[in-house]
Amino acid sequence: MDRFAHYDWPFLDRAHAALSREVETWALANLAHAHGNDADAICRKVVKDLGRHGWLKYSVAAQPDVRTIALIREILAYHSGLADFAFVMQGLGSGPIVLAGSDAQKKAWLPRVAAGEAIAAFALSEPDAGSDVAAMTTTAQRAGGGWRIDGVKTWISNGGIADFYVVFAKAQEGICAFIVEAKDLDASERIDIIAPHPMATLKLTGAKAELVGEAGQGFQLAMRNLDVFRTTVAGAALGFARRALQEALGRAKDRKMFGGRLADLQMTQAKLADMATGIEAAALLTYRSAWLRDAKKQRVTLEAAMAKMQATETAQGVIDAAVQILGGLGVKSGHPVERLYREVRALRIYEGATEVQKVIIARELLR
Repeated sequence: MDRFAHYDWPFLDRAHAALSREVETWALANLAHAHGNDADAICRKVVKDLGRHGWLKYSVAAQPDVRTIALIREILAYHSGLADFAFVMQGLGSGPIVLAGSDAQKKAWLPRVAAGEAIAAFALSEPDAGSDVAAMTTTAQRAGGGWRIDGVKTWISNGGIADFYVVFAKAQEGICAFIVEAKDLDASERIDIIAPHPMATLKLTGAKAELVGEAGQGFQLAMRNLDVFRTTVAGAALGFARRALQEALGRAKDRKMFGGRLADLQMTQAKLADMATGIEAAALLTYRSAWLRDAKKQRVTLEAAMAKMQATETAQGVIDAAVQILGGLGVKSGHPVERLYREVRALRIYEGATEVQKVIIARELLR
């Protein structure tokens, strides 16, 4: 099965296909060892490598092309979940500056982010305010000619290794977005998760902050930023799923069983058929959503929610099926499928859990 067949779809053009093949060649040569428990060191190195080879400029572009970001994420996720994470967090973390930052803020941070010289982070979630942003308790107050922030943020990706954070807090005018440099907050409380990557709880006590955009427009800015990247989560899910399918196909062809191969059993064939069909269906939703936003300039709240939900749920199922096909190897520590089994789970939660996506879809249908 050609995992690059979708490059010929009408949703994509020759430039997308050419760039994707360049990224694939680079990934094959550079990401073989981008795995392991020292996620901080791996991510720092990968960010520098992505910046040095020019890939990060696509995630921090002034006019982001969602198809490009999704394709790059699909390829990176196929080879290394940490590489995908490092790539997208540079875009998500600096996105509010791209969208609404002052010229001075853009000049100070974006070239460094694109070059892999500064690591970005996006700090929205709190202990009691994840999907429910209205429950936010972190506050910001004017102090002299600037701002000060007090509060706690948690589940912050790149927490502990970021050079700066875009932090969302409530002010008198409403929710605002701020740049807070790493030296002005405490990110020492790290969070360990099943697929290791940098994550921390942030404690802000009178933290010096710089307003991004207009006061009171932070919620809209956060949603605009997430709208760019939500479809690309589906791209990452596709990468994980395609890798799992390839590992399952290889094992099914090689595994001797009952005088033949595992692949000769109809139950195995049925499972592989379901896996492949689910991936292609999710891919169609993903690149349709990206195409509508890029080429048609349409609002894609509904389409992005469908793509994110379908691709992440499908990837979870495909990877679970791959574990079954591989048997003991599927749960052997360090095996690609075992790693995928841990990595995929978070995709069904971040940037809006599956249940939230269902609410969004139903709300759009009922308008």
